[in-house]
Amino acid sequence: MNTKIGVIGLGGMGSGIASRLLDLGQRITVWNRTASAGDALVARGAARAATPAEAAASDGVVITMVANDAALESVTCGEHGFLDRLGPEGVHVSMSTVSVGLVRQLAERHAARGSHFIAAPVFGRPEAAAAGKLWVLQSGAPAAKARAKAVLEAIGQGVVDFGEAEEAAPVAKIAGNFMIASSVETMSEAFALLEKCGVDTHIWHDLMTRSLFAGVIHTNYGRFILDRAFSPPGFKLALGAKDVSLALATAQERQVPMPFASVLGDRFLASLAQGRGELDWTAIAIAAANDAGLNR
Repeated sequence: MNTKIGVIGLGGMGSGIASRLLDLGQRITVWNRTASAGDALVARGAARAATPAEAAASDGVVITMVANDAALESVTCGEHGFLDRLGPEGVHVSMSTVSVGLVRQLAERHAARGSHFIAAPVFGRPEAAAAGKLWVLQSGAPAAKARAKAVLEAIGQGVVDFGEAEEAAPVAKIAGNFMIASSVETMSEAFALLEKCGVDTHIWHDLMTRSLFAGVIHTNYGRFILDRAFSPPGFKLALGAKDVSLALATAQERQVPMPFASVLGDRFLASLAQGRGELDWTAIAIAAANDAGLNR
């Protein structure tokens, strides 16, 4: 792989992806709104861009991993955005979890300028990103996927193709995050019930994850809840709240009732109101315990 790569957004996930690419000997240029977030990467050989536009090369790949719609639109189409820097060989790989509407708009804007765009959100936490163990979901035109293929395979243990409609992968990611949040809520309620009844929650969790629920979500996230490992966050509660809102908005657009997503939306909103937005999203368990009178 001999591709010029820009990485825009150096939170936990973006930094992990950039670190992985450096481990593989790739040339990368990084940009983050708070420049100091890139210091460790620059010390390892990454170039630092002064603006998002400077992170882009006309024949390269630009990866964006930012928090929300506003941030993605700004770095792409804003005053110092990179949209007009990408030429016919350049491709924008959007890895952020954002709205379907914005994905459609960005795909249209890139097409109008002759550059490539694919949506490629991921499943995995920062440590998985740094180890190249992400699960990558992709959707977009075949030519765009071909341009980004080597880069995506370098950072993921698997790349799953959801077709040519750019919004397909984002919807798949939104639905997946809804299921993860649902699992966190159900475990939180179950743990509260067990604790109020005097049952050892650790023994119960061990039983469940060795038998009926032997998967990474119940195993790892259940442990985070039991150990109250809410800080530092692997995925901030505020971002989880955003993703549940995206699920509800997409469901509203397509007239799909999602009653439990509404319950989750209220749970996340209450947690934000209690000042927990910077904790890991498993910290919605605090609210479930408090509702049961356990006073976390």
